[in-house]
Amino acid sequence: MTSPTAVQRPGAPATRQGPRPGRRRTLAPYAFLAPAVTLFVLFLALPIGYAAYLSLRTVKVSGLGLGKGARTEVWAGLSNYERALSDPEFIASVLRVGLYGLLLVPTMLGLALLFALLLDSRRTRARGFSRVSIFLPYAVPAVISSLLWGFLYLPAVSPFAWIAERLGGDFPQLLSSDLVIFAVANIALWGGVGFNMVVLYTALKAIPTELYEAARIDGCNEIAIAWRIKVPIVAPSLIMTFVFSMIATLQVFAEPTTLKPLTNTISSTWTPLMKVYRDAFTRDDLYSAAATSVVIALATFLLSFGFLRLVQNHAFNQEK
Repeated sequence: MTSPTAVQRPGAPATRQGPRPGRRRTLAPYAFLAPAVTLFVLFLALPIGYAAYLSLRTVKVSGLGLGKGARTEVWAGLSNYERALSDPEFIASVLRVGLYGLLLVPTMLGLALLFALLLDSRRTRARGFSRVSIFLPYAVPAVISSLLWGFLYLPAVSPFAWIAERLGGDFPQLLSSDLVIFAVANIALWGGVGFNMVVLYTALKAIPTELYEAARIDGCNEIAIAWRIKVPIVAPSLIMTFVFSMIATLQVFAEPTTLKPLTNTISSTWTPLMKVYRDAFTRDDLYSAAATSVVIALATFLLSFGFLRLVQNHAFNQEK
């Protein structure tokens, strides 16, 4: 009886074997990750590293700064960071953004949670239309929404100013120095509520309905169910939206930059990122701009990481 195993004859060429299945399975994850890693290195890691390198350099000017070799790049150490952290304009912009965040983030997340709870209520009608209507402002780019709101703020072209005039009232100067921070926060609020609402609403839809039925049997109304069941369960999603909102607040740029030509109350250093843009592209001081960028990035990371650790420690202590 002939054996099913093929026997290689003497002198015959050796059969070339492909890679073993185990080796293919080992290399497959790296092959899938390679495009993402390449894009991360090229467009995120390398720019961050180059910015950190520039932040440690400066330009030394010899004589009048004219001619070949009159401007040379030299090592600066931490002098750019010392100058950035002691700059009154940078400190003022940080304080301004801090006040902006205190106005925006709690209001935005509070409205997002309220809308998500209302949409999740069994008494709500037209959920699809309401959900799209609340989310739609988020789909409008920040520059376009800032222009739209900017013209609504200007008394000369605002329909609200015309209505107030016909009613015998005074239209407030929303772009004045006292109210401009509220005007900028309103634009971000209008666009950010919808995104956070969708995140929280999605988390609410994942809650088993049996919990609601058990609570109703125990005599809980809709408000008690929302406060005692829904809000504690979606707390992780609420924390995530808070971190994202905090990061977006520290990086606010489009709204005040778009409103700047419409008013004199917004300076070129109104926010930290606006100061970075001014230093890099108006004053041609890339080294100072790089140092300020690194400071903003580190502050964003430390605040986000510190808040998450604080929440984790609080949750761990409660579990004990």
